[in-house]
Amino acid sequence: MSDFFGMMAKRVDANARRAVQVYARDLPEWRTMAASDRAHAAVLDFAVLLRRRTVELASDDQPFTDEDLAVIASVGHERGRAGVSLDSARRVLGMHTTLMVREMHEVQEAAGTAVLNDLLRTLGWFGQQGIPAQDAYTRGFLDGQRHLLADGERVQQFATALLAGDPAAELGFLLDMPAASHYTVTVVRIADPDFRPDSAARAEILGVLVDMERLPMRWNDRLEFVVLLPASDHDQKRALPLVTAFAESVGRPCAVGAATASVSALPGALSLARQISRAAAVEHVPRRVSTIADVFVELGASRVPEADQWLRQVAHRLSLGPDLVATLDAFYRHDMNRLATASHLFVHPRTLDYRLRRTRELTGIDPTTTHGVRTLSATVTRILAAR
Repeated sequence: MSDFFGMMAKRVDANARRAVQVYARDLPEWRTMAASDRAHAAVLDFAVLLRRRTVELASDDQPFTDEDLAVIASVGHERGRAGVSLDSARRVLGMHTTLMVREMHEVQEAAGTAVLNDLLRTLGWFGQQGIPAQDAYTRGFLDGQRHLLADGERVQQFATALLAGDPAAELGFLLDMPAASHYTVTVVRIADPDFRPDSAARAEILGVLVDMERLPMRWNDRLEFVVLLPASDHDQKRALPLVTAFAESVGRPCAVGAATASVSALPGALSLARQISRAAAVEHVPRRVSTIADVFVELGASRVPEADQWLRQVAHRLSLGPDLVATLDAFYRHDMNRLATASHLFVHPRTLDYRLRRTRELTGIDPTTTHGVRTLSATVTRILAAR
């Protein structure tokens, strides 16, 4: 054994104690565990074991054995059953990696360039063996957590991991929700600030939707619900029944926005979908899942105060005529087809013509022109979103 591995072995106990101190300092759940002598000793023993086996195996360039991985999985299982959160479990894995790399560099700095080759070889070994070790720990953790958390909570846990940019493939597999490389994030905004469902009501609504579709989904807060669909050409059609069922369950008007991205970019997709939901029309029964292609004009106008104020003025003029907003909404939804629009509104085509003429008189904008479509459709969407 070279000086590098000998020095690593001598520092195992001290480095393990320092690691446990760092966990307790930076992770509240580990700090709580450290208050128990028995739990503290278990965490310390595991930190010592990992470092000792790293030295033994890396010096001979040997992988973790099946027995090693079984021990790592059993420790993860204990953490899961103890109620440690998935976020803390993942954070401690990252901290362990950072600390181990730092410990190796400290030895090299103390020993000099003579052990540089051993450092590089150990770092390579650690990079390769860290993956199966972390997978074993995570599998054990999730299996242990399964005894503690209800199915709905684990579904939300998976959605939370994805929305943070974490593939969380192990959790998806255990939930029978295979992970995808891209997802469409669908945000449902409840347009009623007085809606205050308790935890039991939230869990019940979530359970109904999970029974409909085994998809990652979660409550972000009492007024926002998120569903993640593996990206395909049929996302909107697949999402609409879920969105409709959600709106019926809460009994409140909702607006829906969606954005698609790779897993690593899902935090940004969530932000965009949320913005789209705020610009989309509020409906008691959602008829569409809006994307940026549907509301890009409204999103752009909301960022320019002068444009936003101008649309407000157009909206005010529209409000002076009876049923003009509903008429224009139907008119544009039916691609300006007069007969289809009149049929949808249950009015005579001449009544529709009168309303379109009245719109032109009040706003100075012809709703049947290109300019009219661009301006009045944006105005109508803005009005419906505000409602």
